[in-house]
Amino acid sequence: MSAINPVPDLEAGIQYWATQPANYDGVLGGYGTGSLPRVDALGSRRFLLDLLPELSTVPSPLRSLSAPPPETRRVRALDVGAGVGRVTSDVLLHLVSDVVLLEPVEPLINEARSRGKASESCLEINDSGYRVLWKGIADQSKSVTFFKGALQSFDPVAPGNPLDRVGYLPQDDDDDTESKFDVIWCQWCLGHLKDDDLVQFLQRSKKALRDARSLIVVKENICHEQNGPVIVFDEQDSTFTRSDLAFKDVFQHAGLKIIQEKIQHGLPKGLYPVKMYALREA
Repeated sequence: MSAINPVPDLEAGIQYWATQPANYDGVLGGYGTGSLPRVDALGSRRFLLDLLPELSTVPSPLRSLSAPPPETRRVRALDVGAGVGRVTSDVLLHLVSDVVLLEPVEPLINEARSRGKASESCLEINDSGYRVLWKGIADQSKSVTFFKGALQSFDPVAPGNPLDRVGYLPQDDDDDTESKFDVIWCQWCLGHLKDDDLVQFLQRSKKALRDARSLIVVKENICHEQNGPVIVFDEQDSTFTRSDLAFKDVFQHAGLKIIQEKIQHGLPKGLYPVKMYALREA
């Protein structure tokens, strides 16, 4: 494992993000109004559908029209370091039934809740003036449950008490907050964790997967390397940027194996490469 100084500081990171605009432009470092959000979301959906094609809402041409419909169950995803809910709204709600959204920064989680509440009320514009309409929330076919907290202490198996919930509610007051997940999505947030904290979070996440087909997806910037793992520290937001081998070292220590890995193409020039990893228990 890497041992370098300085290391990410949780409070410094939260303070930095609390000063950024609570919108796509703020959470994407000024790239929220261009092509990046759509390119990133479409790449994420395609990556997930390649691994779990049963999540597709398009009927398979290989299936007989007279065949009985497949057994359906509610598919659950966890979106960590979720910001204003961009991945939840643009990726996960297009593919799964229920999303648990985790974010530690007060202005960002408040904006995410505002967008969810506006969608539940069939409002195209939320209180902050942003156009939103999260899929499946108004008709209560899908749900989003909001939690405020940091990855360093969050346990996906026992998340605690939610801040709020919008959309679908379980029947007969059945509490599903401690149900396991089909997908755990970690994007542009793991740099706030030291290696040991990241290994422990991934180990806790591994225990929260529903079954052998369930996945942890990591989508993060990667820095360049030459002869081994590299970690770059950014003082501005108190984060690490890890190289490919540095991530793979962490995954191995967490007891995870890589099922698929892919570079996200089509992002603006001048940024770090962005790589997706699909992980299951080793």
